[in-house]
Amino acid sequence: MNDILIRGGMVLDGTGAPARRSDVLIRSGRILAVEDDVTIDGRYRIIDAGGLYVAPGFIDTHSHSDLRVLAEPDLPMKVMQGITLDVLGQDGISVAPVRDEDVEHVKKQLAGLLGDPDVPRDWRSVADYLALLDRGAGLNLAYLVPHGAVRAGAMGLGARRPDAAELERMVGLVARAMDEGALGLSTGLIYPPCCYADTAELVALCTMVARKNGVFVVHIRSESDHIVAAVDEMIDVGRKSGVHVHLSHFKIAGRDNWARVGEMLDHVRAAQDSGVRVTADQYPYVAGSTMFGAILPPWAHDGGSEETLARLASTEERGRMRAAMEKAGPNDWDSFWQWTGPEGIVIADVPSGRRPEVLGKSVAEAAQAAGKEPLDFALDLLSTERMGVSMISFSQSEDVVARVMREPYVNVCTDGLLGGRPHPRAYGTYPRILGRYVREQGVLTLEEAVRKMTSQAADAMHLTDRGRLASDQAGDVVVFDAERVIDKATFADPLQLSEGIVHVIVDGVAVVEKERPTGARPGRAVRAVAAGTRPTV
Repeated sequence: MNDILIRGGMVLDGTGAPARRSDVLIRSGRILAVEDDVTIDGRYRIIDAGGLYVAPGFIDTHSHSDLRVLAEPDLPMKVMQGITLDVLGQDGISVAPVRDEDVEHVKKQLAGLLGDPDVPRDWRSVADYLALLDRGAGLNLAYLVPHGAVRAGAMGLGARRPDAAELERMVGLVARAMDEGALGLSTGLIYPPCCYADTAELVALCTMVARKNGVFVVHIRSESDHIVAAVDEMIDVGRKSGVHVHLSHFKIAGRDNWARVGEMLDHVRAAQDSGVRVTADQYPYVAGSTMFGAILPPWAHDGGSEETLARLASTEERGRMRAAMEKAGPNDWDSFWQWTGPEGIVIADVPSGRRPEVLGKSVAEAAQAAGKEPLDFALDLLSTERMGVSMISFSQSEDVVARVMREPYVNVCTDGLLGGRPHPRAYGTYPRILGRYVREQGVLTLEEAVRKMTSQAADAMHLTDRGRLASDQAGDVVVFDAERVIDKATFADPLQLSEGIVHVIVDGVAVVEKERPTGARPGRAVRAVAAGTRPTV
């Protein structure tokens, strides 16, 4: 049954307005009414929300569930946070579109980011992939077309600029993907092949994205030594193309860079004041997580994973890598190794399953146990695992996290990798905001926190029928206990579901009841449609 009356809760409508006692009526998967003391004819299932808060379903604007959802459609770690929609296709590196000849490369490239579940790789286009998502999941799923896939499809994996014909093909691939339902374009300007693009290439692609009313979601070129210049580059792209720029996992890495947070935020505000649309998302932790191969300098990835593996096997090329990674002082690329050293990088996942003994250990600890020097150990691990490793890196400041969190244009995301011993953000982000940053620390009010998780996130992704409790919005609703909600996942023990999320409803179907997943799979692909109209499920 997807006709539900949620009675007697304190409603947070997602706009930031004060909570008010009200009933929420859902019929045929959509919100019919949000009113006091709704009268019904008995056909509805009634949920007693007395003493609880009722909010729109939370939206994760930066998710890496792209493959996991095909292998484990329930995604309990997400729905138990109150998440009712994941936005996939992040960082310019994801699963579609893909050419026949690139399937094996993409599988290797993404193993450290998305894992390597045993699922058929039989899709090629964005339309094909979204059709798979329509088979059902615990939550709804939207997709961004990844810049890296577009680049590979038009010109291969080389570290060079496209010629005019190749750029035209790239623009055409972006247009086709958006016509098939992608919300916009993503890029990751520290990851190959996206990192080989110049600003002019991004402007050309984003002009098409803007024409189709999409969003440009970007992992900027530097999150450390060149943070302000990297933000300015994206502002320039937005100004020249007219695209809405959304900055992924907004942060500053490296102790020496934390003091620049004010300058970074001032540049964003100035751009907004000048008419450039800039938003951002953030996860509430001082550590990040990504593919272990990101420790290598960008040139090491030129030509794809097989070329990288050949360089790792070469004494001369490995020496060049070592020299670049051990270089003192500010670097011209984001050096995870330099930010944290081997003590601050933790091995999160080895999808092959061959190295369980290293999971949860820092590179320094794992290297010591193996009797190796840390950098040699790291390079050997990448080589023997054929790049299929993910990591957690500690490089951020709690003060910067809180300051960025207060910015009104910054919404919440998990950026959660799901394999091995993952970053706890994959299991705990949204309850952590509500418990730690609202109830315990008062960084945000409850109303503002929910706004960031709902309407701000929906607006950032141009989702017009989600993120608010109002008539004719999608029937995605979260009921939670504000006095108990909290994350349980830790870096030492990350596979723990959160507490205090009592009920979660997706398109009018309960996927969490009394703090337990139901196993229901009402979620489908949410596709963008023509400019100015509502995305569709």
